[in-house]
Amino acid sequence: MPLLAIESSCDETAVAIYDNSRSNDKNGLLASLISSQIEIHKDLGGVVPELASRNHTLRIQPLVREALQKAEIQLSDLEAFAATGGPGLASSLAVGHSFAKGLALAADKPFLSVNHMEGHLLSPFIGEEDIPPHLSLVVSGGHTLLIHTKKPGDYSLLGETVDDAAGEAFDKIARMLELPYPGGPEIEKLAKDGNPEAFTFPRSLLQEEHFNFSFSGLKTAVLYTLQRLAQPRDHLADLCASFQAAVFEVLITKAIRAAKMHQLDRITLSGGVSCNATLRNQLSAACQAEGLAFRASPPQYSTDNAAMIAYAAQQRLLAGETSSLTTDIDPNLKLVTV
Repeated sequence: MPLLAIESSCDETAVAIYDNSRSNDKNGLLASLISSQIEIHKDLGGVVPELASRNHTLRIQPLVREALQKAEIQLSDLEAFAATGGPGLASSLAVGHSFAKGLALAADKPFLSVNHMEGHLLSPFIGEEDIPPHLSLVVSGGHTLLIHTKKPGDYSLLGETVDDAAGEAFDKIARMLELPYPGGPEIEKLAKDGNPEAFTFPRSLLQEEHFNFSFSGLKTAVLYTLQRLAQPRDHLADLCASFQAAVFEVLITKAIRAAKMHQLDRITLSGGVSCNATLRNQLSAACQAEGLAFRASPPQYSTDNAAMIAYAAQQRLLAGETSSLTTDIDPNLKLVTV
């Protein structure tokens, strides 16, 4: 059942073709392509929505053609079409969503509007038929979520950020430190040579019984520390390592606690921040110490990509679900409604 999916929620134009009947053949992915806009936006310090949507419009049709060539199939061979419906930038979402709906209409095939966060959440299992119950820690630029995943489409929200998401905090701290865009990888790189105990930064809500997160106080603490230092740039490595340690301690402690409280024997890690090797290694070690299984999304499927959207769409399709062609995007789409 080959399916084509488009991801255009922010500044990456991505197209993937997935066939669940070939799940043991390169994870079922016949093609997974990404056109990055980092070079376009990096001198501007962040994503400019109008510029992002314009480049999605320029890249999407050539990328679909390239994906079909790579998969060695025709457009008429596809059984369904999918696209990210939200959350994300409205002008960017609209490009991919409309294009996929147009393809579905022209081919008279099903269309699926996919939640971007569900794509991240399921990405550790791309290519697999069975997704067991587990605790999902999703850490991206705009979201920090702890989810009890019972099965695809059946999720319970256990905790989320009450202010800045972890990835958002990384970006803001990077700007404070005048690091290049995107800031997350730059902080990780510098932190490798730093002392994570050089500065004592707050671990907000760490001792609270609930599983929500807060990183705005940490951001403020870093700002005040910078103002006290005579030469902040002489302390970049230590600042990055100490900041990163504070974020990761909270994420890992709450994830382990939530899994044990809900009697789940495995934890998954996904989202853009999950590319951070230190976070992966520390959470893996913590799970091993507690007798829990651990699985992280492969790095190539951790940042925004269409492979995860295709896989999530395939799970919906196998459950007999489709979306109406009148379905609209929702920039604030929630994965779980409380």
